[in-house]
Amino acid sequence: MNRKFACALAACFALTDAASAQTAADFYKGKQVIFTIGYEAGSGYDLYARLLTRYLGKQLPGNPAVVPQNMPGAGSIKAANYLYELAPRDGTQLGMLGRGTPMTPLLGGKGATFKDDKSFTWIGSMNNEVSVCVAWHTSGVKTIEEAMQRELTTAATSLGADDTTVFPAVLNAMIGTKFKWIVGYPGGAAMNLAMERGEADGRCGWSWSSVKSTQADWLKTGKVQLLLQLSLSKHPDLPNVPLIMDFAKNDEQRAVLELIFARQVMGRPVLAPPGIPAERVGVIRRAFDATMKDPAFLAEADKGNWEITPVRGEEIEALMQRVYASPPQVVELTKQVTPQPK
Repeated sequence: MNRKFACALAACFALTDAASAQTAADFYKGKQVIFTIGYEAGSGYDLYARLLTRYLGKQLPGNPAVVPQNMPGAGSIKAANYLYELAPRDGTQLGMLGRGTPMTPLLGGKGATFKDDKSFTWIGSMNNEVSVCVAWHTSGVKTIEEAMQRELTTAATSLGADDTTVFPAVLNAMIGTKFKWIVGYPGGAAMNLAMERGEADGRCGWSWSSVKSTQADWLKTGKVQLLLQLSLSKHPDLPNVPLIMDFAKNDEQRAVLELIFARQVMGRPVLAPPGIPAERVGVIRRAFDATMKDPAFLAEADKGNWEITPVRGEEIEALMQRVYASPPQVVELTKQVTPQPK
Protein backbone atom coordinates (compact mmCIF):
# COMPACT_ATOMS: atom_id res chain seq x y z
CA MET A 1 0.00 0.00 0.00
CA ASN A 2 2.84 2.38 0.86
CA ARG A 3 4.49 1.68 -2.49
CA LYS A 4 1.21 2.28 -4.34
CA PHE A 5 0.62 5.51 -2.42
CA ALA A 6 4.16 6.74 -3.17
CA CYS A 7 3.74 5.97 -6.87
CA ALA A 8 0.38 7.75 -6.95
CA LEU A 9 1.87 10.76 -5.18
CA ALA A 10 4.81 10.89 -7.62
CA ALA A 11 2.40 10.72 -10.55
CA CYS A 12 0.40 13.58 -9.03
CA PHE A 13 3.52 15.76 -8.71
CA ALA A 14 4.53 14.93 -12.28
CA LEU A 15 1.12 15.99 -13.56
CA THR A 16 1.29 19.18 -11.48
CA ASP A 17 4.75 20.05 -12.86
CA ALA A 18 3.57 19.38 -16.40
CA ALA A 19 0.51 21.56 -15.90
CA SER A 20 2.67 24.30 -14.40
CA ALA A 21 5.09 24.17 -17.33
CA GLN A 22 2.18 24.29 -19.77
CA THR A 23 0.67 27.28 -17.99
CA ALA A 24 4.03 29.09 -18.03
CA ALA A 25 4.50 28.27 -21.72
CA ASP A 26 1.10 29.75 -22.50
CA PHE A 27 2.03 32.87 -20.53
CA TYR A 28 5.47 33.44 -22.05
CA LYS A 29 4.78 32.41 -25.66
CA GLY A 30 5.12 35.43 -27.94
CA LYS A 31 6.18 37.75 -25.13
CA GLN A 32 9.39 39.65 -24.47
CA VAL A 33 11.22 39.49 -21.15
CA ILE A 34 12.99 42.79 -20.53
CA PHE A 35 16.34 42.45 -18.73
CA THR A 36 17.41 45.72 -17.09
CA ILE A 37 21.16 46.17 -16.55
CA GLY A 38 22.18 48.73 -13.95
CA TYR A 39 25.43 49.72 -15.66
CA GLU A 40 26.64 51.03 -19.00
CA ALA A 41 27.25 48.90 -22.08
CA GLY A 42 30.68 47.26 -22.04
CA SER A 43 30.96 46.99 -18.27
CA GLY A 44 31.53 43.64 -16.57
CA TYR A 45 27.93 43.48 -15.37
CA ASP A 46 26.73 44.28 -18.88
CA LEU A 47 28.84 41.56 -20.48
CA TYR A 48 27.61 38.94 -18.02
CA ALA A 49 23.99 40.03 -18.36
CA ARG A 50 24.06 39.98 -22.14
CA LEU A 51 25.65 36.53 -22.12
CA LEU A 52 22.74 35.33 -19.97
CA THR A 53 20.07 36.94 -22.15
CA ARG A 54 21.35 35.08 -25.21
CA TYR A 55 20.52 31.72 -23.62
CA LEU A 56 17.88 32.21 -20.91
CA GLY A 57 14.92 32.34 -23.29
CA LYS A 58 15.71 28.84 -24.52
CA GLN A 59 15.13 27.51 -21.00
CA LEU A 60 11.97 29.50 -20.21
CA PRO A 61 8.70 27.77 -21.19
CA GLY A 62 7.34 29.27 -24.38
CA ASN A 63 10.84 30.47 -25.32
CA PRO A 64 10.27 34.23 -25.03
CA ALA A 65 12.82 36.70 -26.36
CA VAL A 66 14.96 38.10 -23.52
CA VAL A 67 15.91 41.68 -24.37
CA PRO A 68 18.75 43.50 -22.53
CA GLN A 69 18.33 47.19 -21.72
CA ASN A 70 20.93 49.34 -19.97
CA MET A 71 19.80 51.71 -17.21
CA PRO A 72 22.99 53.09 -15.62
CA GLY A 73 22.92 55.58 -12.79
CA ALA A 74 23.97 55.98 -9.15
CA GLY A 75 25.84 52.69 -9.00
CA SER A 76 22.73 50.80 -10.28
CA ILE A 77 20.37 52.34 -7.69
CA LYS A 78 18.41 53.91 -10.56
CA ALA A 79 17.74 50.46 -12.02
CA ALA A 80 17.00 49.02 -8.57
CA ASN A 81 14.39 51.70 -7.88
CA TYR A 82 12.80 51.05 -11.26
CA LEU A 83 12.58 47.31 -10.64
CA TYR A 84 11.11 47.88 -7.18
CA GLU A 85 8.63 50.63 -8.03
CA LEU A 86 7.64 50.56 -11.69
CA ALA A 87 8.54 47.28 -13.41
CA PRO A 88 5.77 44.73 -14.08
CA ARG A 89 5.45 42.03 -11.42
CA ASP A 90 4.42 39.16 -13.64
CA GLY A 91 7.73 37.56 -14.63
CA THR A 92 8.34 39.61 -17.78
CA GLN A 93 10.94 41.84 -16.13
CA LEU A 94 14.33 40.74 -14.81
CA GLY A 95 17.53 42.61 -14.08
CA MET A 96 21.09 42.67 -12.83
CA LEU A 97 22.30 45.17 -10.23
CA GLY A 98 25.55 45.89 -8.46
CA ARG A 99 26.06 43.22 -5.83
CA GLY A 100 26.12 45.75 -3.00
CA THR A 101 23.12 47.79 -4.15
CA PRO A 102 20.46 45.68 -2.38
CA MET A 103 22.19 46.41 0.96
CA THR A 104 21.92 50.19 0.56
CA PRO A 105 18.99 50.69 2.99
CA LEU A 106 20.64 48.53 5.66
CA LEU A 107 23.87 50.53 5.58
CA GLY A 108 22.23 53.94 5.54
CA GLY A 109 22.79 54.77 1.88
CA LYS A 110 20.69 57.44 0.20
CA GLY A 111 18.58 57.36 -2.93
CA ALA A 112 17.01 53.91 -2.57
CA THR A 113 13.23 53.58 -2.57
CA PHE A 114 13.43 49.85 -1.84
CA LYS A 115 13.47 48.91 1.84
CA ASP A 116 14.79 45.51 2.86
CA ASP A 117 15.66 41.93 1.92
CA LYS A 118 12.11 41.37 0.62
CA SER A 119 12.30 44.20 -1.92
CA PHE A 120 13.35 41.88 -4.75
CA THR A 121 12.75 38.36 -6.00
CA TRP A 122 16.08 36.51 -6.15
CA ILE A 123 16.65 34.36 -9.23
CA GLY A 124 20.34 33.48 -8.80
CA SER A 125 23.87 34.71 -9.38
CA MET A 126 26.15 33.85 -12.27
CA ASN A 127 29.19 33.70 -10.02
CA ASN A 128 30.54 33.91 -6.50
CA GLU A 129 32.85 36.86 -6.87
CA VAL A 130 36.25 37.99 -5.67
CA SER A 131 37.13 41.63 -6.28
CA VAL A 132 40.55 43.26 -6.37
CA CYS A 133 42.26 46.58 -5.90
CA VAL A 134 44.71 47.41 -8.67
CA ALA A 135 47.24 50.17 -9.32
CA TRP A 136 48.18 51.43 -12.79
CA HIS A 137 51.80 50.71 -13.67
CA THR A 138 52.79 54.40 -13.64
CA SER A 139 51.31 55.06 -10.17
CA GLY A 140 54.44 53.99 -8.29
CA VAL A 141 52.36 51.72 -6.02
CA LYS A 142 53.00 47.98 -6.25
CA THR A 143 51.73 46.60 -2.93
CA ILE A 144 48.88 47.25 -0.50
CA GLU A 145 51.48 48.30 2.07
CA GLU A 146 52.64 51.06 -0.27
CA ALA A 147 49.00 52.16 -0.62
CA MET A 148 49.10 52.70 3.15
CA GLN A 149 52.03 55.09 2.76
CA ARG A 150 50.95 57.26 -0.14
CA GLU A 151 47.72 58.48 -1.72
CA LEU A 152 46.31 56.45 -4.61
CA THR A 153 43.51 57.98 -6.67
CA THR A 154 40.91 55.46 -7.81
CA ALA A 155 38.08 55.75 -10.34
CA ALA A 156 34.57 55.19 -8.96
CA THR A 157 30.94 55.33 -10.05
CA SER A 158 28.83 56.85 -7.26
CA LEU A 159 29.12 57.58 -3.57
CA GLY A 160 27.51 55.18 -1.12
CA ALA A 161 26.19 52.06 -2.83
CA ASP A 162 28.82 50.91 -5.26
CA ASP A 163 31.85 48.75 -4.47
CA THR A 164 34.13 51.32 -6.05
CA THR A 165 33.52 53.75 -3.17
CA VAL A 166 32.49 51.38 -0.37
CA PHE A 167 35.53 49.13 -0.61
CA PRO A 168 38.29 51.79 -0.67
CA ALA A 169 36.55 53.68 2.15
CA VAL A 170 36.42 50.54 4.27
CA LEU A 171 40.10 49.86 3.60
CA ASN A 172 41.05 53.42 4.55
CA ALA A 173 39.13 53.16 7.83
CA MET A 174 40.17 49.65 8.82
CA ILE A 175 43.67 49.00 7.51
CA GLY A 176 44.99 52.52 6.93
CA THR A 177 45.21 52.80 3.16
CA LYS A 178 45.15 56.25 1.55
CA PHE A 179 42.74 55.73 -1.35
CA LYS A 180 41.11 58.85 -2.77
CA TRP A 181 38.25 58.09 -5.13
CA ILE A 182 36.86 60.16 -7.98
CA VAL A 183 33.15 59.54 -8.58
CA GLY A 184 31.11 60.08 -11.73
CA TYR A 185 32.22 57.28 -14.06
CA PRO A 186 29.20 55.36 -15.44
CA GLY A 187 30.85 51.94 -15.40
CA GLY A 188 33.89 49.75 -15.88
CA ALA A 189 34.81 50.82 -19.40
CA ALA A 190 34.94 54.47 -18.38
CA MET A 191 36.98 53.68 -15.25
CA ASN A 192 39.51 51.72 -17.32
CA LEU A 193 39.80 54.63 -19.72
CA ALA A 194 40.39 56.93 -16.76
CA MET A 195 43.46 54.89 -15.81
CA GLU A 196 44.77 54.93 -19.36
CA ARG A 197 44.32 58.70 -19.57
CA GLY A 198 46.03 59.30 -16.24
CA GLU A 199 42.86 60.62 -14.57
CA ALA A 200 43.08 57.84 -11.95
CA ASP A 201 45.91 55.75 -10.54
CA GLY A 202 43.84 52.59 -10.13
CA ARG A 203 40.58 50.84 -9.29
CA CYS A 204 39.42 49.24 -6.05
CA GLY A 205 36.39 46.95 -6.06
CA TRP A 206 37.00 45.56 -9.56
CA SER A 207 35.63 42.07 -10.11
CA TRP A 208 38.39 39.59 -10.81
CA SER A 209 36.13 37.89 -13.35
CA SER A 210 35.89 41.21 -15.22
CA VAL A 211 39.63 41.77 -15.09
CA LYS A 212 40.21 38.37 -16.70
CA SER A 213 37.49 38.71 -19.32
CA THR A 214 38.01 42.35 -20.35
CA GLN A 215 41.66 43.23 -19.63
CA ALA A 216 43.66 40.00 -19.68
CA ASP A 217 46.32 41.76 -21.76
CA TRP A 218 46.88 44.27 -18.96
CA LEU A 219 47.77 41.39 -16.65
CA LYS A 220 50.16 39.87 -19.19
CA THR A 221 51.93 43.13 -19.93
CA GLY A 222 52.05 44.41 -16.33
CA LYS A 223 49.84 47.43 -16.96
CA VAL A 224 48.21 46.89 -13.56
CA GLN A 225 49.53 45.65 -10.22
CA LEU A 226 47.26 43.50 -8.06
CA LEU A 227 47.29 44.94 -4.53
CA LEU A 228 44.57 43.13 -2.57
CA GLN A 229 41.69 40.71 -3.03
CA LEU A 230 38.33 41.48 -1.46
CA SER A 231 36.14 38.58 -0.43
CA LEU A 232 35.66 36.15 2.44
CA SER A 233 38.23 33.74 0.99
CA LYS A 234 40.97 33.79 -1.64
CA HIS A 235 40.41 33.07 -5.30
CA PRO A 236 42.30 30.00 -6.62
CA ASP A 237 43.85 32.22 -9.31
CA LEU A 238 45.40 34.54 -6.70
CA PRO A 239 47.22 32.52 -4.04
CA ASN A 240 49.91 35.17 -3.56
CA VAL A 241 47.69 38.26 -3.47
CA PRO A 242 46.80 39.33 0.10
CA LEU A 243 43.21 38.84 1.31
CA ILE A 244 41.37 41.58 3.21
CA MET A 245 40.16 39.14 5.90
CA ASP A 246 43.76 38.53 6.95
CA PHE A 247 44.03 42.17 8.04
CA ALA A 248 41.25 41.97 10.66
CA LYS A 249 42.74 42.86 14.05
CA ASN A 250 39.91 41.54 16.25
CA ASP A 251 36.48 39.86 16.20
CA GLU A 252 34.70 43.19 15.84
CA GLN A 253 36.62 44.10 12.69
CA ARG A 254 36.12 40.61 11.32
CA ALA A 255 32.34 40.90 11.81
CA VAL A 256 32.27 44.23 9.95
CA LEU A 257 34.34 42.85 7.08
CA GLU A 258 32.12 39.78 6.85
CA LEU A 259 29.01 41.97 6.60
CA ILE A 260 30.55 44.14 3.89
CA PHE A 261 32.00 41.33 1.80
CA ALA A 262 29.02 38.97 2.11
CA ARG A 263 27.83 40.65 -1.10
CA GLN A 264 30.60 38.87 -2.99
CA VAL A 265 28.63 35.61 -2.83
CA MET A 266 26.14 37.15 -5.27
CA GLY A 267 28.76 38.41 -7.66
CA ARG A 268 26.44 38.86 -10.67
CA PRO A 269 22.97 38.90 -9.11
CA VAL A 270 19.93 38.21 -11.26
CA LEU A 271 16.69 39.41 -9.71
CA ALA A 272 13.13 40.46 -10.43
CA PRO A 273 10.60 42.83 -8.88
CA PRO A 274 8.79 41.73 -5.73
CA GLY A 275 5.30 40.24 -5.79
CA ILE A 276 5.71 37.77 -8.64
CA PRO A 277 3.47 34.68 -8.19
CA ALA A 278 5.44 31.93 -6.43
CA GLU A 279 4.79 29.40 -9.17
CA ARG A 280 6.27 31.71 -11.80
CA VAL A 281 9.27 32.46 -9.58
CA GLY A 282 9.96 28.72 -9.52
CA VAL A 283 9.76 28.59 -13.31
CA ILE A 284 12.26 31.44 -13.72
CA ARG A 285 14.66 30.00 -11.15
CA ARG A 286 14.62 26.60 -12.84
CA ALA A 287 15.28 28.26 -16.20
CA PHE A 288 18.22 30.18 -14.72
CA ASP A 289 19.68 27.02 -13.13
CA ALA A 290 19.31 25.15 -16.41
CA THR A 291 21.03 27.97 -18.32
CA MET A 292 24.00 27.76 -15.98
CA LYS A 293 24.44 24.13 -17.12
CA ASP A 294 23.75 24.69 -20.83
CA PRO A 295 26.79 23.42 -22.80
CA ALA A 296 26.47 26.17 -25.42
CA PHE A 297 26.26 28.85 -22.71
CA LEU A 298 29.26 27.42 -20.89
CA ALA A 299 31.25 27.17 -24.12
CA GLU A 300 30.71 30.86 -24.89
CA ALA A 301 31.54 31.80 -21.30
CA ASP A 302 34.75 29.81 -21.49
CA LYS A 303 35.68 31.40 -24.81
CA GLY A 304 35.19 34.87 -23.33
CA ASN A 305 37.04 33.92 -20.13
CA TRP A 306 33.91 34.69 -18.09
CA GLU A 307 33.92 32.89 -14.78
CA ILE A 308 30.73 30.92 -14.09
CA THR A 309 30.31 29.70 -10.49
CA PRO A 310 26.52 29.92 -10.08
CA VAL A 311 24.63 30.48 -6.86
CA ARG A 312 20.95 29.49 -6.67
CA GLY A 313 18.21 32.01 -5.98
CA GLU A 314 17.17 30.26 -2.77
CA GLU A 315 20.72 30.63 -1.43
CA ILE A 316 20.82 34.34 -2.18
CA GLU A 317 17.41 34.83 -0.58
CA ALA A 318 18.70 33.14 2.59
CA LEU A 319 21.92 35.21 2.47
CA MET A 320 19.99 38.47 2.28
CA GLN A 321 17.82 37.44 5.22
CA ARG A 322 20.96 36.81 7.29
CA VAL A 323 22.54 40.10 6.23
CA TYR A 324 19.47 42.14 7.18
CA ALA A 325 19.32 40.28 10.52
CA SER A 326 22.90 41.34 11.43
CA PRO A 327 23.38 42.54 15.02
CA PRO A 328 22.65 46.29 15.32
CA GLN A 329 26.09 47.05 16.73
CA VAL A 330 27.79 45.43 13.73
CA VAL A 331 25.52 47.33 11.33
CA GLU A 332 26.29 50.60 13.11
CA LEU A 333 30.04 50.01 12.96
CA THR A 334 29.73 49.15 9.27
CA LYS A 335 27.84 52.38 8.61
CA GLN A 336 30.66 54.31 10.27
CA VAL A 337 33.22 53.04 7.77
CA THR A 338 30.92 53.22 4.73
CA PRO A 339 30.79 56.46 2.69
CA GLN A 340 27.40 58.16 2.55
CA PRO A 341 26.07 60.56 -0.10
CA LYS A 342 25.64 64.12 1.12
